[in-house]
Amino acid sequence: MAAPASSSAAANVMLAIHEKKTNSVEIYRPLCQFIAFNYSEREAQHLEDDLQDVKQMRSELERTSDSPDVRRNLLQKYYKALCVMESRFPISPDKEHINTITFTWFDAFKNKNKASQQNIHLEKAAVLFNLGAVNSQIALAADRSTPSSRMQAAHSFMASAGAFAFLRDNASMKASIGQSTLDISAECAGMLERLMLAQAQECVFEKVTAEGKSPGLCSKISRQLKAAQFYAEACYRYGLELHEKEEIAEEIARLRSGISTLADAKKSTKGVAAQLVDAINRLEANINRNLERALKENDRVYLMRVPGANTLPPLPAATLVKSTPMTDILDASKEKLFASLVPDSSAKALSRYTEMVDDIIRMQAEKLQQGSEIARVRLKEMDLPDSILALEGNITLPMDLKEDVEAVQISGGPVGLEAELQQLRDLRRVNHELLVQTEEQLQNEAREDAQFRSQFGTRWTRPQSTTLTKNLQDRLNRFAANLKQATESDSRIERAVSDHSVLMSILDRRPIESALPTLAKPIMSLNANEDAIVGTLKHSLRQLETLGAQRAGLEDMLKEMKRKDDILPKLMTSTGSYEDLFRKELAKYDHISEEITQNIEAQEQLLMQIQVQSDEFSAVFNLEDYKASRGKCYKQISAAIAKYREIKENINEGLKFYVTLQDAITNIKQQCSDFVMTRNIQCREMIEDVQRQMAGFNFQDKGPSGYPSNYPSVGQLHQTQRTTAPQQPDPQSSPHSSWPQNPYYHQAEQPPVSGYGHPHMPYSSPQQQLPPSHYNVPAASSPYPSQPQQQPVDYGQPAYPGWRGPYYNTHSQHPGSYPPPPGWRGPYYKHQ
Repeated sequence: MAAPASSSAAANVMLAIHEKKTNSVEIYRPLCQFIAFNYSEREAQHLEDDLQDVKQMRSELERTSDSPDVRRNLLQKYYKALCVMESRFPISPDKEHINTITFTWFDAFKNKNKASQQNIHLEKAAVLFNLGAVNSQIALAADRSTPSSRMQAAHSFMASAGAFAFLRDNASMKASIGQSTLDISAECAGMLERLMLAQAQECVFEKVTAEGKSPGLCSKISRQLKAAQFYAEACYRYGLELHEKEEIAEEIARLRSGISTLADAKKSTKGVAAQLVDAINRLEANINRNLERALKENDRVYLMRVPGANTLPPLPAATLVKSTPMTDILDASKEKLFASLVPDSSAKALSRYTEMVDDIIRMQAEKLQQGSEIARVRLKEMDLPDSILALEGNITLPMDLKEDVEAVQISGGPVGLEAELQQLRDLRRVNHELLVQTEEQLQNEAREDAQFRSQFGTRWTRPQSTTLTKNLQDRLNRFAANLKQATESDSRIERAVSDHSVLMSILDRRPIESALPTLAKPIMSLNANEDAIVGTLKHSLRQLETLGAQRAGLEDMLKEMKRKDDILPKLMTSTGSYEDLFRKELAKYDHISEEITQNIEAQEQLLMQIQVQSDEFSAVFNLEDYKASRGKCYKQISAAIAKYREIKENINEGLKFYVTLQDAITNIKQQCSDFVMTRNIQCREMIEDVQRQMAGFNFQDKGPSGYPSNYPSVGQLHQTQRTTAPQQPDPQSSPHSSWPQNPYYHQAEQPPVSGYGHPHMPYSSPQQQLPPSHYNVPAASSPYPSQPQQQPVDYGQPAYPGWRGPYYNTHSQHPGSYPPPPGWRGPYYKHQ
């Protein structure tokens, strides 16, 4: 193999294959003599140009000084000439054939080894090998510095892979019959095909990374490349996509896996090209940098549990290259070379013979497939071999049901529901406490206002608290009603968990198969022949399995016989009737056809025997009752899974509801705190004003409202409120910072807050029609109230004449109101 010493265009090392070398061979004279002897001297003279073309191509093939592009065209042209010659010139040691031509070729990897054959198969295999090698050299010569040059290299590598695949599938087997070298074997050709495809995929990877494609696409492409380096590259690229999705735990696990793989690879870098070592070191540095960042973020923010590397699913892969099909490129059917040597009757005869062989193969293959299907259906009807496995303790659930159970157990199972119910209780308690604290704020302020109103009488001119807080109180009442209804929904969920705990407990069995009924020997036995019955049935099943394996072997034999069945040389040299030749050749298939018939008949007899034995087995072991019990258990597991998922979904929706409600209550609590603080400022000012009036002070300067002009302005009061407030809310979240200072706020009528959905229906009546709730929630909605609505604050009236405080009279909801949490989709408590 050849590799570039250095490359400024690409850091990754690529490999190319050297061509096989050959000795000179005299091909013109033997072919000319064969034509003159078997046809005529005139025919030989007529085909002189064709003979000279073949001689010239073989002579040029022996030289290696031409450019790769010229070599590729020569090899393709010469291979098609060989295909034409194969059907016209029988080259072999046979004395009646062309036995003076010997092709010699040297091993491409071990030049001291060589192979010589007196047939055209070695020549064709060597030409195909060199075609793949030349295409790899063309790919290696591309500098891969631009998108077009990278794709040119990728296409050349795919063409190389196509040539090696064509060698493996069409020429290796025939060439290996005689003396041959390892490089043209089917195994070596397959290996070279995969190598070329890997390098083609690598060229595509270089292209997409240079063009800045998404990390996910780069990961899928790199997953198909060099084992260690590009597995780590896939982990690195996939980690970038995971970081964007904030899936930090998996990102850490993937990056650690990539680093571990690189560490193992670096242990064996002796003799590796410097470019590849540098690329690995750069990649390792990038992975370590991203891993350090992800670990810090997880420790400080996400606190996710990092999964083990063995629990991660395989990285997604995307194959963007494939071997270039060589069938059309190397198709010799339209070649005019030596066309006059093959009679049209011979070609037609060959086509007819091929159709006859195809009919035999198709009919016998259908018989084999039908026999296997009959056996499968009959065994399923008798519940075999499942009942035998159940008797031996090898009980398994149906795959889809087992996967559902495993998913439930991974999520915590029924035993984990109590912890989630406790989360609901804790969140409900927190919301209730916040609501009580908010209401106490308003009550305390109203009580203080009433005391001063009683003390000062008509001099206390500011509006009553109950007038200003009506909208706030209405919202608190609605939240309280929501919380009450949510409490009832929680109770229904808890009752559902309690009522169905026995049903769902089966899902906590580990392994789940331990919950299934067992098939055992009868307690009372009359003749104690159960073991003999089971042994006889198992023996018959083994015989049936043997017949199935024989059918698979017979089908392979049919395909192999067809692949090797080439009567073209016989057709071209035959002087008798084609029909006689056909009968003789088709007789090769009689023996295998008879074996197929015997196999089908033997299976039918064996199935009848198994049916009798199965009936006896079923009667002795009471198989029908077992099957009924097993089916009932399957239904119970399915019902438990459905109920668990229903309850789990309801709990999840409840958690979302309480989180959103908590945000809403926290918001209104802040608004109430702002209101109380503002009222306290007003209270102190009015007390001072009333006391001055009662003391008979004569104020010289009064403002337009009749109050002293030295009262603080709106801006001053707002500044005072900000400086005296113990905890000022952030401007982005404060519900008041950008409200317009209009004197009054006329609030639009608020829509009613949705209440609870329908009550949870019992498990036994999932199809019952559910009535809508009294809050106009659709019948299929959650039992929890709809998402709490953030309302604009409207205190109704100014604090007292002349007051223009910043906490009153807003026309619109502040844009910083709490939004619903991510993923919020409204009501839950879904019914199955």
